[in-house]
Amino acid sequence: MIDETKGFTLVRELDATPEEIWDAWTNPDEAAMWWHPRGVSTPRETVTIDARVGGRYAYTMVNDATGEKFPTGGVYREVVPHDRLVFTWGAPDDDPDDCPLITITIEPRGESTRMTFDLRGFDGVPGDANVFDGWDSALDVFADHVRTNARRRTAG
Repeated sequence: MIDETKGFTLVRELDATPEEIWDAWTNPDEAAMWWHPRGVSTPRETVTIDARVGGRYAYTMVNDATGEKFPTGGVYREVVPHDRLVFTWGAPDDDPDDCPLITITIEPRGESTRMTFDLRGFDGVPGDANVFDGWDSALDVFADHVRTNARRRTAG
């Protein structure tokens, strides 16, 4: 079992609807565009998502400079469309009960939407050049992605 006293929370205010944020987390085409920190990419062919309780997801991040690969995956524990997504996070074949747990909460706030990312089971701090910094950067890529999609939506 994971130690839920370890962990961290990141929050983003986004110019996107809850539906757009949900789609970015649960649509493989969308996830491949952002499911990585800066300097890393996620080839679309590596992304699988079965966003239902007990369903699995998997993707492989690739370091753009070195080609090093980082297979990642987990199991969905809670799926409440446009509101809440809870899943384990580790290597694709890890025992889900031994993996950190991520909770995504989506809250409409008038013209914007607040997305809260909470990771339990692993300590992380700003500047760790590891899990905290990686997710902080990935959520910046996420924010850029949904912002670009919002611009397309309003333009066309």
